[in-house]
Order: sequence, then C-alpha cells, then structure tokens
Amino acid sequence: MEKNTAAVDAAMEKLLSPTPDLPESIRKAMRYSLFAGGKRLRPTLVLEAAECCGLSPKKALKTAAALEMIHTYSLIHDDLPAMDDDDLRRGKPTNHKVFGEAMAILAGDGLLTKAFEAAAENAADLKLKGRETAELVRLIAFGAGGEGMVGGQVADLAAEGMSKKISKAAAAKVLEAVHRRKTGALIIASLDAGAVLAGASDAKRDALRSYGECVGLAFQIADDVLDVVGDKKKLGKRGSDRDNDKLTYASLYGVDGARAKARALVEMAHAHLKPFGARASVLHDLADYIIERDK
Repeated sequence: MEKNTAAVDAAMEKLLSPTPDLPESIRKAMRYSLFAGGKRLRPTLVLEAAECCGLSPKKALKTAAALEMIHTYSLIHDDLPAMDDDDLRRGKPTNHKVFGEAMAILAGDGLLTKAFEAAAENAADLKLKGRETAELVRLIAFGAGGEGMVGGQVADLAAEGMSKKISKAAAAKVLEAVHRRKTGALIIASLDAGAVLAGASDAKRDALRSYGECVGLAFQIADDVLDVVGDKKKLGKRGSDRDNDKLTYASLYGVDGARAKARALVEMAHAHLKPFGARASVLHDLADYIIERDK
C-alpha cells in the first residue's frame, strides 16, 4: 500500500494540476482533503485486481486515482454539519472547517466529476472498445450512486436510533444492507474496475466482486470496532457513532462479537481468491490487514 500510495499520489497530482479554467480556490480545497493522508485502500484494490487479471498496475493508475477521488468526496460530504458534523478527519480539521460549507460541498462535487474524467482517460489510454469503456463508467457510477454508496449513506442516516425500536434480528438485516452499500459498494467497484481494465473474464470479475463483498463488510465492522476501542490520535477523528446513536456492529453484537463476524468474512474472502493463485497474494494480505489495523 505504501508503494502504491506514491504512484497514486503522483497520478492525482497530475490530474489536479493547475489549469486556466480551474479556480485555484476549489483546487486548493480538493487537494486539501485528497492529500490529507489515508490508507489508499481503494486505489490499491484497483491496481491489484488489474495485476491479478494480467494488466500492469501502472496502466490502471488513473482509475485508481478516480476511486480515491470518489472516496474522498464522500468523506468531505459525510463530515458536513448536515451529516455527521465532524471537526476532524485524518487528524486534521475537516474540509468545511477550513474552507466553509459551500466550498466543501463544491470540492466534493469537483472530485466526484473529476473521477469520471480520469477513468474515461484511462480507458482511452488503453484503447478500450466502446462497450468496455461504458462498462467501466457504469460500474463505478453504480458503486458510488444511489444504489451503492450514496444509498447506503441515506440508509445509515435513517438507521440512527433504530436499534432501540426493532428486534436484534431485524436490526442485523438493516445494518448489513446499509454497509454492503455504504462501504462495500465502492470497494467492489474498485476491484471490478481493475478487472475490466484488464479485460478479465466474467468468472474472474465475479470472483473479485465476491471477495469485495466480504472485505467491504469486514472493513466496516472493523471501523465500528475502532470507533469504540481505537486510539483517537491514531484514528485522527473523535469517533461520533455513539454520540449520533448510530446502529453499528459494535453496538449490536458487542466488540468481541463484531470481531468474530469480521474474521469469518475474511476467511470467506480468502476462499474467493483461489482462481488467481499466487497472483492474489497482496489481496490475501489486504484481507488480513483490514481486521488487524489500528487506524
């Protein structure tokens, strides 16, 4: 991930270089959150999925950057007063605290739309056919949109305080549905995008999407646990789930129960990578990292 971060950051620097028509104020706000740190998990998934399917990771960098831009836009908007109302992100003041709410909204909008420009450029660079290019754009849009990440965020807001009103079994179904979209959808899109860039078969795409479903849910469970037991200095945020009365895996199953569910999902993720053999070694390591991380 550290190796990939340097390459992805260089690609994003080029994509956000100054142009006559790009106001410096919005460029500064976009760059502030984009280069504020972060694990670069989604770009790494793009690059490793591409390599698993036979494409050099260097040839997927623009799409890797695109997925990080979409993820960052979602964080900017998620931190807004109308959403989670957070003051810190990655140990720094959130975008709206530095640039104001209006500019933060526009910075998120700018990153989201720039992402599709970058992915389309990547498809052109690889001389993908029209059908493959359309599929690349479609799957990223689906993962980020109303039936994916955005829909999951809507459901997450609606679930606040819900655990006190419905049974544990019903709450568990709601929680899984929320996070398969809110977190999992963009992780699946990252893997699928790398596979499409590489011209992968439907069978390989299915295997990578199944892996993504497992690690996406495991990642969110780990986040829920860290919100309760994590070192706030390492996390770089104050942890607002309890204050917002959010329905989380930690609140529903307890820390130990949530950790057990995450471990089970990671074991399933490993199984889905069997078709790729040794090429999937990094994806195996990433699955383990997701539940072992401390930030």
